[in-house]
Amino acid sequence: MIKIENISKSFGDKQVLKNVSAEFEQGKTNLIIGQSGSGKTIMMRICTGLLEPDEGEVYFNDRRFSNLPESKRRDIRKEMGVLFQGGALFDSMTVEENVMFPLNMFTRLSRGEKLDRVNFCLKRVNLENSNKLRTNELSGGMMKRVAIARAIANNPKYLFCDEPNSGLDPKTSELIDELISEITEEYNITTIVNTHDMNSVMMIGQHINFLYNGQLWWKGDKNSILTTDNKELQEFVFSTELTRRLKQGETSNT
Repeated sequence: MIKIENISKSFGDKQVLKNVSAEFEQGKTNLIIGQSGSGKTIMMRICTGLLEPDEGEVYFNDRRFSNLPESKRRDIRKEMGVLFQGGALFDSMTVEENVMFPLNMFTRLSRGEKLDRVNFCLKRVNLENSNKLRTNELSGGMMKRVAIARAIANNPKYLFCDEPNSGLDPKTSELIDELISEITEEYNITTIVNTHDMNSVMMIGQHINFLYNGQLWWKGDKNSILTTDNKELQEFVFSTELTRRLKQGETSNT
């Protein structure tokens, strides 16, 4: 579990997060949703330690993380996997080298042990035998799957996914959502997904946190989100044709 308590963050005169508290459950896909500028990315960066909160605390299974010296954060960082927006693979490395990167950073495994783990992770994302490919030989969906393999290479307890479907077609997006959900359940990971994609919300939104103007405005799941009476959330949720049809379907069945 990851818990944040009373998190606030400002940049100059602009307050981006305002006293936000939330819990992200283990073995579940926990979504942070909201419009651009609502504070989603800042919240995730604070959770991973890339930014410090002005106020509040972040806990990983009751271990305080925020505002600790880097030397004391390293043990918790070893337990994190991060899927960056766009994948953020190293162009100069092969697929194998990209996936092995966190193992080189955080473990003392032998070369053979690292390679075994790389092969396991690539097989898990259906990319076995792709070790020697370069990033310019990969499709967008393949790049995301390599990035997922890299994110789980060190067998993380906590997985952070920043807009995992950015730039992907709907079918590939669905496959990535399914893969994230399966890995979360299979390895009992605490997964946090930052997204504004309502297709993802409806597919994998087990626990959803809606941010509005830097505040936690609503929380629930993919079923209750369709029947919410929260005005700001309704405007966000039913802004797409898919969700409008889902709403009409819910209404016709009642």
